[in-house]
Amino acid sequence: MFIIAGLGNPGKRYENTRHNVGFDAIDELVDRYRIPGGGVSHKAMVGKGMMEGQKVLLAKPLTFMNLSGEAIRGLVDYYKIDPETELLVIYDDISLEPGNIRIRKKGSAGGHNGIKSIIAQLGTQNFQRIRIGVGEKPKNWDLADYVLGTFGKEDRPLVEEAIGHAAQAAAMIVRGQIDEAMNCFNRTKAAPKPVQE
Repeated sequence: MFIIAGLGNPGKRYENTRHNVGFDAIDELVDRYRIPGGGVSHKAMVGKGMMEGQKVLLAKPLTFMNLSGEAIRGLVDYYKIDPETELLVIYDDISLEPGNIRIRKKGSAGGHNGIKSIIAQLGTQNFQRIRIGVGEKPKNWDLADYVLGTFGKEDRPLVEEAIGHAAQAAAMIVRGQIDEAMNCFNRTKAAPKPVQE
């Protein structure tokens, strides 16, 4: 079984915020693969189904971002999966521009509290992840205010496209094609050129 977890914060007030693009990517996979909801398990909203011929569990931790690792560890332990090869985590990244995604086989938390929590709980940073760009915070902005804010009109379509790409990449990773997914999606999209008047 493969566990795909999208990170975010539960509750209406956090919907469509930058910090919740991981949840948005899970919703996209639920729609694409018609994964039925399975209620709550190990502090996460879960759905079980099939993706690319593989059994998958899609999860959205209900612990709030900073404690995401509690839910992920509960699921990893319960289903006895190998986090290095059978776990994929999807989350937001302020170091990537909206519209870009990055796929990695492992790595540090890079300052992301949800990933810090997962690494601390699992005792390893060797798990696959897809980062979805939400853009850098403006100067003098508080980071929490920024990531808990919503996207501007220009950015939202780029982020929707990136969520679609993250879903495609997740499908490739489930098929065992992470290298191909990295080659395909780890390219920086050029910023749109201003229209000449």
